[in-house]
Amino acid sequence: MKKRGIGISVGTHPAGLKGGGDPSQAQIRLKPDGTFDLLNGAVDIGQGCKTILRQLAADELDVPLENITHQNIDTDTGPMCTGTFASRVTFMDGNAVLAAAADLKRKIREWAAEYFECSPADVEVANNKVFVRGVPEKSLTMGEVGAMVNWGGKFLVGTGAYTPGPGQQFDPETGKMTAIASLAFGCCVAEVEVDTETGVVDVLKLVQVFEVGKAMNRLLCKGQNNGGAMMGIGFGLTENICPYYPSMDFAVHDLTDYVITTAADMPPVMVEDIVEVPHPNGPRGAKGYSEMTASLAGPAILNAIHNAIGVWVTDYPATPERILKALEAARA
Repeated sequence: MKKRGIGISVGTHPAGLKGGGDPSQAQIRLKPDGTFDLLNGAVDIGQGCKTILRQLAADELDVPLENITHQNIDTDTGPMCTGTFASRVTFMDGNAVLAAAADLKRKIREWAAEYFECSPADVEVANNKVFVRGVPEKSLTMGEVGAMVNWGGKFLVGTGAYTPGPGQQFDPETGKMTAIASLAFGCCVAEVEVDTETGVVDVLKLVQVFEVGKAMNRLLCKGQNNGGAMMGIGFGLTENICPYYPSMDFAVHDLTDYVITTAADMPPVMVEDIVEVPHPNGPRGAKGYSEMTASLAGPAILNAIHNAIGVWVTDYPATPERILKALEAARA
């Protein structure tokens, strides 16, 4: 007999190291052709940070996205970055990039003020140009500025750094910890069909919604949401290194034995969305949230299984063997 059920899960996820003390740095330089090299230590492991950080630099400098090149080929020689983990890069490195771009813009204004013989306060950097406010004839393209600066013996580099605050420890008596850069929130609803004869679970529908502060790139968020859902389904239904721990019987020996969810296993109906509540300290209001996308599908699926067959499977993954044992125990 096949039975259907619906389950829900909610969660929250911090960006960066709990307790503060989680710095990132960035550097950006104006090149002779008027384009820019953005240098920082964040590694793109598929979450799209190379795009996001270029977006932020381009937005601050008001230049085309394609005019920003992101360089992170060597973390030893590049600006410091604590690392790509804990959903921290958008928040920490994003703020560092904004600071570096603002610093470079200030230096471009100062150079241009000397060239135009005016006050830096009267110089605008906008629309890929540098010009004196209210004086149309005093205007240079960024390409002209890049050539004149570099071939004129100058080197304009902006630097920036960000940390959410000094590091602190948990209160030894209360366990209280107040220093967190940001918290994102999410909710997942799963609809499943459970075969009570075989124990096989099919996820029919998955709905995920995340509050991300401000979505820097909607397409990347969608990819993150769907990719995280795939991982969460794997956590909930298939992934298990030692299925009979502490016994090592049938333990996974290599990745060829490890059953993960693939595109073929995704539910026929997938719905994802975001909610935007800009964070006051986030770069353009953004938060980090990506890891949470893998955390919510598993508990929602287990709750849906309970709703379908009336018994709890409380250990991941909810394999057919565990479901049949839970049904057998309920009947005993």
